[in-house]
Amino acid sequence: MKPGRELAAFQARLGHDFVRPDVLLRAVTHSSLGTETRPDNQRLEFLGDRVLGLVIAEAVMRNDERAEEGQLAPRFNALVRKETCAEVAREIDLGAVLKLGKSEQMTGGRRKMALLGDAMEALIAAVYLDGGLEAARGVILRLWGDRISSVAPDARDAKTTLQEWAQGRGMPPPTYEVVERSGPDHAPVFRIVARLGNGREGRGEATSKRAAEQAAATALLREVTGE
Repeated sequence: MKPGRELAAFQARLGHDFVRPDVLLRAVTHSSLGTETRPDNQRLEFLGDRVLGLVIAEAVMRNDERAEEGQLAPRFNALVRKETCAEVAREIDLGAVLKLGKSEQMTGGRRKMALLGDAMEALIAAVYLDGGLEAARGVILRLWGDRISSVAPDARDAKTTLQEWAQGRGMPPPTYEVVERSGPDHAPVFRIVARLGNGREGRGEATSKRAAEQAAATALLREVTGE
């Protein structure tokens, strides 16, 4: 089986030539198009998440040999979270070669953060299965590049920081409420309110609930810390 022209060009962007193109095809096949005879990439996502985690864990340890576990963990989390995987996917234009069902195509699936992040994990698994751990490590380190060396020393995300701030003051964890959803299905906008037990609030807006929650948490942190 030979890859089509698009997948052949994509392999050059990825930096790995597949000996088994069927594994690459599976990695770019979304569940909306999967069938019994055309397996999708969901199982590969599971494996790719673990391969990515191992490589990034090794990389952040090598990057700072004096950092303790409590410092390494947030840096690791920042590098493997879905948003980062989706950023990398966009840089290699993974969305252009995804095999999607009609409904996902019509609703902008090639641009969705969660879908791209999952597909990036599946792609890492495909490289691992095709070429082994060293091949996967090489692809990950090249694509993640300067992100590894430039990740913030304290890379906790806003929701984690806000929860720790609240717990340190004897408050329950903050809550998040979707107060408005607007826009078409393929490009929604979520407006979310983050609330603390003392009634203080912060608002955020983004094209995904996850990003809107982070924006709301950031706004509330600025409110309570004055930073």
